[in-house]
Amino acid sequence: QVQLVESGGDLVQPGGSLRLSCAASGSISSIRLMGWYRQTPGKQRELVATITSGGTPNYADSVKGRFTISRDNAKNTLYLQMNSLKPEDTAVYYCYAEVRVNTVYRAYWGQGTQVTVSS
Repeated sequence: QVQLVESGGDLVQPGGSLRLSCAASGSISSIRLMGWYRQTPGKQRELVATITSGGTPNYADSVKGRFTISRDNAKNTLYLQMNSLKPEDTAVYYCYAEVRVNTVYRAYWGQGTQVTVSS
């Protein structure tokens, strides 16, 4: 069993900052790709950012220059530093990880954490 637990979502004013965390636990041999996705009501889940096990990031154009993804491989933890937040960043943010359990990699999702940007 593998669990991803997000934390850090909150209500913040436009221009503010938040830091999301995602802790992976369970029968983990290794974690390959990790990432953050977000979803608003009536829309498909969209990519925010991903990061490889070696630390190479990839960002959606909408968050480049404002968000920073990072990970601590020793702690199996993923982070998302969000600066200069805009109302359009409001969404449920989901953590994603490709986890090796025994000999097979499987995709796992967290339960989501709400980020609301509003004055």
